[in-house]
Amino acid sequence: MTQPPGQQPPQGGFGAPYEPQPGSYGPPAQPPTPPQSQPQPQPPAPPRSQPPAQPSGQVAGPYGTQPPSPFGPPPAQPPGPYGPPQAQPGPYNAPAQPGLYDAPTQPGPYGAPSSPRSGGPTGSGGGGFFRGRRGAVVGAVLAVALLAGGGVWLATSGSGGKKPTAKTGADPAPGPSTGEKSKGKEKDPGPGALRAEADGINAKRKDGEAKVQWLQEGGVDLPRNGESVYGPWFVGGTVVKAMFHTVSGYSVADGKQKWSLRLPGRLCGAPSQATTDGKIVFGVQTGNGSEAECNGLQMADLTTGRAGWYKTFERQGTWDLLSDIAMAINGDTVTVGRKTRTDAFRVSDGKVLFGKLPGNCQPFGFASGPLGIAAASCQTAADDHKEQLVERIDPASGKVLWKYEVKKGWEVSQFYSVSPLVVSLKKGQDWAIVMLNADGTYRSQLVGGTENYRVECDTDLITGGGNLDNCLGVATDDRTVYLATKLGESDTTTPNKVVAFDVSTGRVKWKADAPAGQTMMPMRVEDGRLLVFVESSTDRAGAIASLPPTGGTPRLLLRHPDAGVRTERSLFQPRVAYVNGRSLLMSTSISGVEDGDEERAKSMEMFGN
Repeated sequence: MTQPPGQQPPQGGFGAPYEPQPGSYGPPAQPPTPPQSQPQPQPPAPPRSQPPAQPSGQVAGPYGTQPPSPFGPPPAQPPGPYGPPQAQPGPYNAPAQPGLYDAPTQPGPYGAPSSPRSGGPTGSGGGGFFRGRRGAVVGAVLAVALLAGGGVWLATSGSGGKKPTAKTGADPAPGPSTGEKSKGKEKDPGPGALRAEADGINAKRKDGEAKVQWLQEGGVDLPRNGESVYGPWFVGGTVVKAMFHTVSGYSVADGKQKWSLRLPGRLCGAPSQATTDGKIVFGVQTGNGSEAECNGLQMADLTTGRAGWYKTFERQGTWDLLSDIAMAINGDTVTVGRKTRTDAFRVSDGKVLFGKLPGNCQPFGFASGPLGIAAASCQTAADDHKEQLVERIDPASGKVLWKYEVKKGWEVSQFYSVSPLVVSLKKGQDWAIVMLNADGTYRSQLVGGTENYRVECDTDLITGGGNLDNCLGVATDDRTVYLATKLGESDTTTPNKVVAFDVSTGRVKWKADAPAGQTMMPMRVEDGRLLVFVESSTDRAGAIASLPPTGGTPRLLLRHPDAGVRTERSLFQPRVAYVNGRSLLMSTSISGVEDGDEERAKSMEMFGN
């Protein structure tokens, strides 16, 4: 399915000219010397499509300050998704805690094994969930150009009202599946087979490969067209997913369901992160059919599965009614952004904190995390809201602390990081990645060169809606931005690479090749190293690996078993979380043809040693 223009970076690399808006935002960085030649752009790869509705188990599944790490005490400062204040604002990611799981000692195909894990996370990388509900954004080969005074390099490419109910208790052990269904009409054998399938994979493991610790089914009766999956969120020893009318918590250790919460309406939004004490607010629909509207809010405690306050908010005007919501949590504030305004509520008690702000420009989406970083649009004579700002806003009061004016015609697409502040901008098919200082002044922009870059962004496959902090294939720390390139048509001539850019200059520092035939996607920076997800190929399972800050050969941290590659690849566009030496894959959409297919479809797979 083609992704909507509102959320995805355009189909093109960063290299087309963007110059900072003149004004009091500080001088642009000294422009680098342009390359001698400009290669012709190649057509971008098409985005991934909506999963087919078939009973094959191919389930067609991140979001303010995150709950404390699931395997250790909360850090002293307000955490990012699952750790200290993060650079990458991406959802659901949890850095490992010390001492629970050491790195494997068996050497693997990615280089020498890393040393045992020790100490808490020290990097500010954040991010780290390989997201689903996403469009694969692939930039064309960059035609690098610089306009005089530009300072920024880009590439050009051509039923509300129902009281929520909860139930607790452990379901039977995750069930069996005799294997991935390869024929369109073959029915999933049901929950009893998943444990047997995991055991069968584990029996064929090779030295150095992790175990499949558990597989989990969808478990929710869905409409025929299926639903997107939200999550995972980790709280203590519980991993949480949300889908349709249901939020469910599962044991990290064995995958058994610990609790289930029925929402008062169909799920239509969620922040990528929860609060430090595990509270979150879901967007839910009120009404039914053509009268359905995404204007309900339901608070929930992800630790216990209990519902808190519920309320509705008013949506007015065409722009507001037609806009999908972008949700974020900053401290004890949850924001619900739309094209023309943002409403903010206190997570703890539902109190309204602010709504429409003074002036012609209104925030339409925040990035979750310790800082209130927002994108704002300004009503224009053409009423297209294409004059935009990046703002820092006090999330408790709505007071604008500073603003950066985006050049006219350019729009804020995503926040790749909030510390350092890395912003993805778009203008039609042009794409820029700009770094701002902590006070909102211009710092630099990435110089893409001739590589063909790939960023994965979360969007709802049906509505196209999504948050502004929901991309992966990009990670940051205070000195470096890491991006992934697209795997070439020939794996041997154009391997996938991770490219490191200097935050201050935007220039390339180094490039590292992925294992042959596979793709590395940056997740987050932790303990001074870059964590990457190595995607599976047709005959090789996925893995979690790391790169040192100087680049080089990736080092294996956790290798999924090759015997289970078909099961791993049956999960639709999975998000990947790496927590305490375990990796979790979660499908991002689930659908089926015959009644019960979606309930039995695989939705999560946990790996560990």
